[in-house]
Amino acid sequence: MRKSGNKWKIAVLAVVAALTIGFVGAGDKDFEMSKNLDIYHTLFRELSIYYVDEIDPGDLVKKSIDEMLKTLDPYTEFIPESAIEDFRIQTTGQYGGIGAMIHNKGKYVEIVEPIADAPAHLAGIKAGDIIKEIDGRDIADINQDDVSELLKGEPKSKVTLTVETPYTGQTRKVDIVRQKIKMKSVPYYGMVADGIGYILLTSFTDKCTQEVKDALLSLKKDNQIKGIILDLRKNPGGLLNEAVSISNIFVDKGSEIVSTKGKVKIWNKTYYATSDPIDTGTPLAVLINSRSASASEIVSGVIQDLDRGVIVGTRSFGKGLVQTTRDLSYNTKLKLTTAKYYIPSGRCIQALDYSHRNKDGSVGKVPDSLITKFQTRVGRDVYDGGGVLPDVKVEPEMMSDIAVSLYGKNLIFDYATLYAQKHSSISEPGKFRISDEDYADFTNFLSDKDYDYTLESEKIIGDLEKAIKLEKHSNSVESELEQVRAKLSHNKEADLQLCKSEISYLLQEEIVSRYYFQEGRAIALLQNDSTLVKAIEVLNNPTEYKRLLSPQNNEKQQENN
Repeated sequence: MRKSGNKWKIAVLAVVAALTIGFVGAGDKDFEMSKNLDIYHTLFRELSIYYVDEIDPGDLVKKSIDEMLKTLDPYTEFIPESAIEDFRIQTTGQYGGIGAMIHNKGKYVEIVEPIADAPAHLAGIKAGDIIKEIDGRDIADINQDDVSELLKGEPKSKVTLTVETPYTGQTRKVDIVRQKIKMKSVPYYGMVADGIGYILLTSFTDKCTQEVKDALLSLKKDNQIKGIILDLRKNPGGLLNEAVSISNIFVDKGSEIVSTKGKVKIWNKTYYATSDPIDTGTPLAVLINSRSASASEIVSGVIQDLDRGVIVGTRSFGKGLVQTTRDLSYNTKLKLTTAKYYIPSGRCIQALDYSHRNKDGSVGKVPDSLITKFQTRVGRDVYDGGGVLPDVKVEPEMMSDIAVSLYGKNLIFDYATLYAQKHSSISEPGKFRISDEDYADFTNFLSDKDYDYTLESEKIIGDLEKAIKLEKHSNSVESELEQVRAKLSHNKEADLQLCKSEISYLLQEEIVSRYYFQEGRAIALLQNDSTLVKAIEVLNNPTEYKRLLSPQNNEKQQENN
């Protein structure tokens, strides 16, 4: 009984710590805090003693904390002791394990992609392999997060997997010695056109600045560089200090990079470029899209505000909030939003207003009436209130309905697994193409697979039909609706041929990754990239590049806004 009592007391202490951390106040605020903590403590005690069934104190408190933090913003979160390792991996990109990405497939988990030269790859594990047992334990119906924890462990420790090879049904035991795994923040860099260097940065983890520096110096050493492309698309951000350091690679020492401003004034800080840059003169293009967030927006915003380069793509995500991690008791942490960041022009790119929720609890974007105009160093107009707007806008190409279905149902992935079993090697990533014979084989592979889908036009017809029935007009237009439906209805076999080019690119990307891993996937993705093509075009046109970075570009920027 004493053990149970201690358990719930510890749980309550965790809540108290989470509630009081960073609290500054006096008088009425102090009283309200004390009163509500006492209510919570007594409520929890009564539940623990008198509730009809046994309760798990830790689980109950974790849920109550999570629900409380949901009322704030999506980035303020409680990190229990059990999740500390995952948190460390997110910030450092390092962990002890076998080096493989997994996802659920049926009752088991499937290897999505082994990391090149990591223990899993070196032990012969391939994408598509199904893990059936870990150290003799059947893992049927265990979710991928729990399986991931079983695969992780101290470097040099051994784990034995029972693995099933797809399509053959053969199983084998594989002994793997775990090692320290470091995920690359720069999975690929290289030349994408004559004189144009390209660097792909996928995350802002610890020491990613060094990876970018090494890539840039390598490109400059081996090539005559007349333009640089830094790709931040789909980069969700990460460490603020790394964003500052990466900006410093391209801007002069002493330049203001970003400032943070919040409620606790002593935490407000302005960050400057403190090191000598590597390159401040070579024309630079930064690629962004709607999934470029946080640290990605600092870097792209700095490059834009200081007129160091052009931004190409689509509007970024719009996360201008700063998180600080605070230590709590019993090896737990609280990651909380403490400030907003402001880039050199003075603008904040935060898009959503979490401090003023609607009555239904939802949040809205910063209204147009509150969007403010700022200016870059040379006087170009830029705006706050919703991410970084590109200097050159390139609309993303939308995937067809059939491609979305094939991709979402993992049929592209499954065929790549089968293809890799049949072909011991392929040509290098930039040259590999899906042949007509390969595509015919793929369509044959699909013959007994379920990948049906509903076109957007078919959805609209369905909605129209429901509305007409409600309005009692169905009899008069029923035949006309059927004629339209028949004309719009899709034919899967016909759509496979109509969208052959698009689907072939998806197949190429997935198949290339089986032989050349993340680097190969990155190269394959660049083969049909309209945003990359536009960036190369701008960097190859000094007159256009100069015009985009001049105040005369203001009218175009305002249209983009």
